[in-house]
Amino acid sequence: MRKPVRKGLTYGGLAVATAIVLALAGFTWWALTPLGPSAEALQALESGDGMDVRVEDDAYAIQPEGSAAHVGVILYPGGRVDYRSYAPLAREIASRGYLVVVPRVTLNLAVLDANRADDIIAAHPDVLAWAVGGHSLGGAMAASYAEGHAETVNALVLLAAYPASSTDLSDNDLMVTSIFGTLDGVLSSDSLEASVDLLPSSTSFVPIEGGNHAQFGSYGPQPGDNPASISAEDQQWTTASDIALLLRPLRLRTLGQ
Repeated sequence: MRKPVRKGLTYGGLAVATAIVLALAGFTWWALTPLGPSAEALQALESGDGMDVRVEDDAYAIQPEGSAAHVGVILYPGGRVDYRSYAPLAREIASRGYLVVVPRVTLNLAVLDANRADDIIAAHPDVLAWAVGGHSLGGAMAASYAEGHAETVNALVLLAAYPASSTDLSDNDLMVTSIFGTLDGVLSSDSLEASVDLLPSSTSFVPIEGGNHAQFGSYGPQPGDNPASISAEDQQWTTASDIALLLRPLRLRTLGQ
């Protein structure tokens, strides 16, 4: 007599399915418990002192009060870092005459939302030139976005970041700056060095003496990072100054100079 065929999951199949569900639940919990923001970051999200801060479709937009900014900067957050943690840096950049937008990304991972800049650019038709950038994983995703949107992106800002090996911008006419802290304990120096061949020859590589990985944002210490020998305020001021230097030709062009 033929044995009846059992339907449904076997014990082994049930165990595998359970393991997958538990792994997904664990990953989701990990992604939804990001680093930051600090109290300083939340304070930077308040309008005042000449700066206008707005909430726009799950993003914060910051620019000087009473003036139109014709150059925009989109900053993708680092992996598993709350996007609000970048408010102090965004505010510092914006104070130099730019619109800066920091978007929330799916599960706090820009790799799941690499085209987040699409909606931001579409929402600001008055902006004449755009830079995309990001910190760590966010920088890699910004590079990927820039590669696929050469018609709308004029500049790329990499903060303790480098393009993925599949992103080749070497023949692109993008204006690019790669900024990193000399005490960064998270960024791979070998990968940063290898990224030189993936970026335009005009790329500016800017080391910040005494800076580390976490202080591009404002979310506290990061596992694996080294202590910085400069303050977060100094690191962010220097970063904003370097970004403004990169974008100055774009700003002058939009002002007709």
